[in-house]
Formats: sequence, C-alpha cells, structure tokens
Amino acid sequence: MAKEADPHFKPRNEYIPSDKKRKLQKQHPWKNKRTVGSERKQINRNDEDEKIQLPNPMIGFGVPGESLSIVSRTLPKAAFGPPYFYYENVALTPKGVWCKISRFLYDIEPEFVDSKYFSAAARKRGYIHNLPIQNRFPLLPILPRTIHEALPLTKKWWPKWDLRTNLNCLQTCIASAKLTDRIRKALEDCDDDPPLRVKKYVIEQCKKWNLVWVGMNKVAPLEPDEMEMLLGFPRDHTRGISRTDRYKALGNSFQIDTVAYHLSVLKEVFPNGMNVLSLFSGIGGAEVALHRLGIPLKNVVSVELSEPSRNVVRCWWDQTNQKGNLIDVSDVKEVTGDRLEQWISSFGGFDLVIGGSPCNNLTGSNRWSRDGLEGEHSSLFFDYFRILDLVKSIMGTVEH
Repeated sequence: MAKEADPHFKPRNEYIPSDKKRKLQKQHPWKNKRTVGSERKQINRNDEDEKIQLPNPMIGFGVPGESLSIVSRTLPKAAFGPPYFYYENVALTPKGVWCKISRFLYDIEPEFVDSKYFSAAARKRGYIHNLPIQNRFPLLPILPRTIHEALPLTKKWWPKWDLRTNLNCLQTCIASAKLTDRIRKALEDCDDDPPLRVKKYVIEQCKKWNLVWVGMNKVAPLEPDEMEMLLGFPRDHTRGISRTDRYKALGNSFQIDTVAYHLSVLKEVFPNGMNVLSLFSGIGGAEVALHRLGIPLKNVVSVELSEPSRNVVRCWWDQTNQKGNLIDVSDVKEVTGDRLEQWISSFGGFDLVIGGSPCNNLTGSNRWSRDGLEGEHSSLFFDYFRILDLVKSIMGTVEH
C-alpha cells in the first residue's frame, strides 16, 4: 500500500527532529545527573551548548561483578508499555545525537554499557529502553573476559611488549594480508627485542584491526567463528554465507550477553513466551538472546534488509526447533500501520519492540559521511520511532 493511502502514516518530516523550531536546550532530567558511584566524563558540544555525559566506568545501571549500580529509576509516563521496547546504537556519536534519540524515545535516560564487562572484546553502546532494571541476571556460562582466556592458543606467541588484555570493538571488515605480512617482515628484520618505533607501529595496527598472535612474529585477524564466540552467538551461527558477509553481519550485531542481561528481567514477566517485533534484526541477536534466556518465542516479526542475514536467522530458527512463527520482512518501509494492525489482531499485540538502526553515519570510523541522524542510513532511526509509536498507538486503541 502506498504511504499516502495508509491512514496511520505520518509524513516523514513529522518524525524528523523539530530542532529547527524547538531548541535542544530543553532540559533532560538525565543530562546533569550524576550516576551513583560513577565518575562522569563530559563531552562539550558546540551545537546549542549541548553536553553528552558518558559514564566512566561505562557500566550503565550495573553489570555483573561490579558493586556500583542503580537499582531504580523513574520513567516518563509516555514511556510506559505495552509494549516493552529496546533500542541500541553506538555510544560515541556526533554532537547531539543521543539527546535527540532520547527526546524521540520519550525522554528516557540512555544506558551506556561497554561489553568488555561481558566479553573479551570492547563494544561501547547506548541503550534506551523501558524495561525494569531490578533482578537482572547474566547468561551462563559466563564468557571469557580476557584475550588469553578466550583465545588460549595465542598465549604461546604473545610477545611480552604487547600488553593488551582485551580486544577493541569488533568491526565489519578485517586487516589485509599485505598488512599482516608487512608486520611480519618488520619484526623479522629486528633482533629479539624490536626497537620502540617498530613496537609502536605493530601495537597501533594490532589495536586498530584486532590482530592476534598466531605464530612467531605472525599476527592474523580474528576468524568468523572467533567473532561469533566473542559476541555470544552459537558456533557456526553465520556459516553458509560468504566470508565477507559473515564479517559484516557480525560487526553490526548485538553482543548477546550484554543484551541478554538487560532482557533477563522479561523471563519472569513472560513465562509462557513472547511476541516480538525485531527491527533491523541482522543475524538475530535479539532472538538468540531471548532463546538463550529460556524465553519461548511465540511470534517473531523479523525485519531485515540483508538477504544473507535473513537466511542466517531462518536457518537458526529451524536448527533450534522453534515452536513459534517467524515472519520475514525485508524492509522497514514495508511495516505500515495496516500491517501492524493485522499482526496485532492476529496474535494479540507485541510484547517487545527491539532493534538498533544502522550506525553507518554515527560511528567514528566513518570519516566520509558521519552525518548523524540526518545521514542516509542512520536516519532509519526515525523508522524505528515511527513503528514503535504506531504499535503503542494501535495497542492502546485495541486495549480501550
């Protein structure tokens, strides 16, 4: 159905930030709040004197094994469910982005978490959700938290002057064979102890590309199955698609243990299972997290543009013998008010709307088109909001 014919559709510009008319100086209750027990790092923003505050340590409202935590919060009335919702994106964004995302998502305080507290790889992400934050619990078994615990075969070759204990954020691409060969030759040209300039060069490249030691003077990128393990996916989860597609999909995915820790509060709320609307679902991070928590998936509408990623989710669904229904949708633009009404009428509404819109125009590694939420890809956040707002509206109408 054409958008103009959809009675629920609002013109795109109604979802575009109204900061042209409304100043971002509007006070957010979380902007100047000190996180209990945490030291705040302020990043000054030139745009309308905004400040984004990132917690240090980046543990959100609490992580397993850390004594500092926030045990309660007050949500704005507009944020109350149904449904529950959960939104994720990169923590380090251009100026004003998280203030803008928060304003659209009912002025909820973002929860910033680094996945290094759950895994051997860092992954600094922001999450906005209306979930309870009490009685969270971690997935078991607990993932290894250091490189040598996660990749024990690397320890034999690891030089003493490489002091890394954690990997950096896993990316969508890997270092070239030319680079790893250049590093090998640079080390072989030295004596047992390379000069400082060589060490510095090697460490910089290893940190940038998450290279690990696999032989004498030999570094290599992570393999896809190693990335799956670090991200909490089952082994061979992405096997069957091209190597390039595997790296791309894994680099864009959730870190399962981090997300599952936040979602764990839903196990008690939905003992008989959930209906889930998974937007920008990628390789099914949300679905895998809920499944590993032991929450039955009754009906899942999975919206994902990438055909290889959709195939991964479908394969996982079949291999894990899911009893519910999986509905594939290829584009968020196809999720209209009429289709949402049909799904809500069919299985009684959504219990959770979850997803993370593309970070292409937000991430610091993009130096060509880091255009914020106005970027070609990252502007899809407004489709997340559009769809969530429609679900809330339709379910509210049905309930009344």
